[in-house]
Amino acid sequence: MQPVDLTTLTAACSELRAQWLPARLEQVYQRDRFTVSLALRTMNKRGWIDLSWHPVAARICVGAPPPRIPDTFTFSQQLRHQLSGLALVSIAPISPWERVVDLQFAQRPGEPALWHLYAEIIGKYSNVILTAHDNLVVTCAHQVSAKQSSVRPIQTGQPYEMPPALTDTAPSAIEPQNRWQERISLVPGQLHRNLLKNYRGLSKALIWSMIRSANLDPEQSTDSLSPHDWQQLFQRWQYWLQSLENSKFKPSLTAQGYTVIDWPAPENHNVGAVDGACVPSDAIPLSPSFPSVQELLNSYYTSEINQEVFAQVRHQLSQKLINLLAKLKLKANTFKQKLQQSEVADTHKSQADLLMANLQHWQPGMKTISLPDFETNQPVAIPLNPEKNAVQNAQALYKKHQKLKRARIAVEPLLAAVQEEIDYLEQVEAALSVLETYRNTQDLQTLAEIREELIQQKYLDAPDYRSTDKNAAIEFHRYQTPSGFELLIGRNNRQNDQLTFRVAGDYDIWFHTLEIPGSHALLRVTPGTVAEEADLQFAANMAAYYSRARQSEQVPVVYTEPKYVYKPKGAKPGMVVYKQERIVWGRPQQATA
Repeated sequence: MQPVDLTTLTAACSELRAQWLPARLEQVYQRDRFTVSLALRTMNKRGWIDLSWHPVAARICVGAPPPRIPDTFTFSQQLRHQLSGLALVSIAPISPWERVVDLQFAQRPGEPALWHLYAEIIGKYSNVILTAHDNLVVTCAHQVSAKQSSVRPIQTGQPYEMPPALTDTAPSAIEPQNRWQERISLVPGQLHRNLLKNYRGLSKALIWSMIRSANLDPEQSTDSLSPHDWQQLFQRWQYWLQSLENSKFKPSLTAQGYTVIDWPAPENHNVGAVDGACVPSDAIPLSPSFPSVQELLNSYYTSEINQEVFAQVRHQLSQKLINLLAKLKLKANTFKQKLQQSEVADTHKSQADLLMANLQHWQPGMKTISLPDFETNQPVAIPLNPEKNAVQNAQALYKKHQKLKRARIAVEPLLAAVQEEIDYLEQVEAALSVLETYRNTQDLQTLAEIREELIQQKYLDAPDYRSTDKNAAIEFHRYQTPSGFELLIGRNNRQNDQLTFRVAGDYDIWFHTLEIPGSHALLRVTPGTVAEEADLQFAANMAAYYSRARQSEQVPVVYTEPKYVYKPKGAKPGMVVYKQERIVWGRPQQATA
């Protein structure tokens, strides 16, 4: 993930100053452990500005409105208490070439600042710190004790200190090319490394895009550059400094991340070629430019962070389901073994009956006795305890019969309950297996709903659990059948229940794989129309695709009217029973997902 560098931060703050100053602070909301949002209102508009101190995605930019979930974070409560109703009057760096922005709040525009909110966008050391006009720290995103850092502790009640000053040379537009070139090439080395270690305010992403826009290789030695190469690179250097000075930015995505500089093409227009070899260029935009730096940053970091969160949560849920199912299946096998043992209960009773009916054939000291069966007249060998007489052996067999019979009565409901849990978790596992990779925010929302469901069902412990937005719109998978009917498919158990018991109408058709965990599918049929065989086959194919059997060639799929689908009392989410069903064979490999 590309971190916000000085150039990007300068571009972002330049836009914010132009569009959001002055503004009234109406609300403060903390989205997560690393991001707080400020609701601002100007004379023309209202919006949210995100301040993030994420270790690899720290930023300041305009973001989307936060979800309608209660904010339980202390930091945002403190900011809300101190800053609500005040005017944001300044967004400025605390000093040149520093990635620390001072957001100043006053009673009204034109008056002295009462509060300073410092956004330190400095990688893993990023922080957001609130100080009063006397420069004492009132609160911060995370405190740093003297034990954690002897260089710069950050504690409430202590004076705010700036981050340690940078020691590298500051870039200057008036520095001549020969002095600039001499500084970079004094000690031969890789071009991008020499640039980074000789000047402040640079980043790897900026340097690589700058060098490649000059048609050079960032890893080539400074000794290999010709006078023409140095001239090309110096022109890009000057272009970058002019862009910072004039706030001239053009944000767009690139192969490795993004850029806010619209680099000029090299003179020979052969971008990426070094000594005849093809070099991929990070400076070439992959998509049309974004309208603003704010939209670029919000889109890029939202997507990158969502992908990370998606991968972490999916792995956590997958491992949890694997462990739970392994334990439940082991328990189910134990119960099945006990039931198998109880199947010989009737054998013990019949042997006892035979023994009681043939007491005269018993002799003292016998270890076994063979007696004819009542029905088949075939000899039955009955083991005996030689220390007991015939009646006592029969009583022992009757006791074994009763014990195994009681065990069966006790174990059968336990096995049924465990099997019900297994069916439910396999249903959850099927929904999770469809979410293989992150594609959009809806995938993350679906995953969050699955996690919340497991927490509510007591399968997952989450001390920091925050309920998802109940008012968020549910986005089912949507498809069109050959005849133009709409097909809706649930993404998880919550959506399955919503689809089957809230959305389904009298004319719709409900689909589900036969005794195989999978999603509920609903074919929306308008009154006066009839679904053709191709429509039913299409729906069956999709229902099979969104099931645990999606890798199979053919999958049995049942369909019926929604009124014949019921949820048993006390059933878990997504679990239903149905009747008057018909079967069609779905072909998941032909699904057009």
